[in-house]
Amino acid sequence: MTDHHIGMIVPSSNLTMETELPRMLRAREDAHPEDRFVFHAARARMQHVTPEQLRAMNAQAERAAAELADARPDVVATACLVAIMAQGPGYHCTAEDSISTALRAEGAKAPVISSAGALIAGIEALGARRVAIVTPYLKPLTQAVVDYLTDAGIEVVDALSLEVSDNLAVARLDPADLRDHYTRLDLSGAEALVLSACVQMPSLPSIQPVEDELGLPVLSAATATTYRILQELGLPPVVPNAGRLLAG
Repeated sequence: MTDHHIGMIVPSSNLTMETELPRMLRAREDAHPEDRFVFHAARARMQHVTPEQLRAMNAQAERAAAELADARPDVVATACLVAIMAQGPGYHCTAEDSISTALRAEGAKAPVISSAGALIAGIEALGARRVAIVTPYLKPLTQAVVDYLTDAGIEVVDALSLEVSDNLAVARLDPADLRDHYTRLDLSGAEALVLSACVQMPSLPSIQPVEDELGLPVLSAATATTYRILQELGLPPVVPNAGRLLAG
């Protein structure tokens, strides 16, 4: 039996990353009890999803990484998708590199992933090039996500903005409502649905039911981040009832 230590850099107001990732990996433990998962989080201050607060939060990433380094994690995930995507196309590479540098300076060798880079990797792993997305963001930030994915070669055929700027309010959104929200999208031509392009908007209870109903692969920023964590740990990316991306 092996304990895998997972470090997370999360916004101070984030509640969902520390709920959905452990929930998925606990479910995996039930199926594969030889691997267990331990979580360590460092927080970066952010209350409202505005460009100013997102930039200020990004500036705290190296400090948070240095704190996580003391726990000697096996992998580190930085988990605010829009904070990275709002900085312009390809910024997840810059963010991952800077966090890696901060970890190395403190003697930690953990690989670094970002929820932004993970979402791109997850869409690509499904073989999809055309997606529809649901976000909790105001429309300008949703457009930043669309532009970011477009730059990565992924066409967004439709996007729905729920326009919630208070990050705690985002965490309190009912994931069951996503089963209705997605029906407002034009899915003609879509090859996958990103049910939550945000690690703060809860979606896990709806991922599998919507996928079963829709017949298309359904993923979220959280399921994609879990997929990349398992990859970096050298483990099969398998989690029960979490959509096709994690179905093995």
